Amino acid sequence: MSNTSEELVQLTINGNEITAPSSLSVIQALWHAGYPRVKSVGCLEGVCGSCRVLVRREDDADVSMELGCQTLVENGMQVIFLVFPTPTHHTYQLDEIKNSWDVQAQFHRIFPEAQDCRHCGGCVKTCPKGIDVEHGVRLANKGRFKEAGDLFIECIMCNLCMTACPELISPNHVGLFSRRVTAYFHIRPSNLINRLEALRTDQLQIIK
Repeated sequence: MSNTSEELVQLTINGNEITAPSSLSVIQALWHAGYPRVKSVGCLEGVCGSCRVLVRREDDADVSMELGCQTLVENGMQVIFLVFPTPTHHTYQLDEIKNSWDVQAQFHRIFPEAQDCRHCGGCVKTCPKGIDVEHGVRLANKGRFKEAGDLFIECIMCNLCMTACPELISPNHVGLFSRRVTAYFHIRPSNLINRLEALRTDQLQIIK
């Protein structure tokens, strides 16, 4: 339990006025104030992504997406726990993909909206792990699945990037797909995949 001599701060969590030591996280502050919240609380280690919160700090007009277990309370902070978005509509079985040559075509069949990225940067701004999500989607679109998978290695599947996307892309699931196919098929060299993708999109012609 926290030391009572610590600096106390006042903030609002889900509309509840709370006073708590500044050394506590948002979730710990809720518990400290007597709110036994269980919903949207998971590992408490910043890994599971369950405790997504919307945060606005005092004298700051910006709003940020953060994790309740990793965010220390501050004076004047306003916090709202976010409702889970609709689960992804993408389903696939890796054993239904014939071979590594078929991965690119299957990716575009499973994630057709991935090509509609507006490059608005919303997914990047909402990622609590600082992942360049938009670039990861771009890499996957080009068939560079290993690079895309490596970029998403710290993704905690919190779905915030999906919530922020106006084209209803599920970037975190694009990243997960990239990691899975890379491990499952030991994807071909990226330069070769790039050439095949250029052929698929008519950017490269075969001269007979």
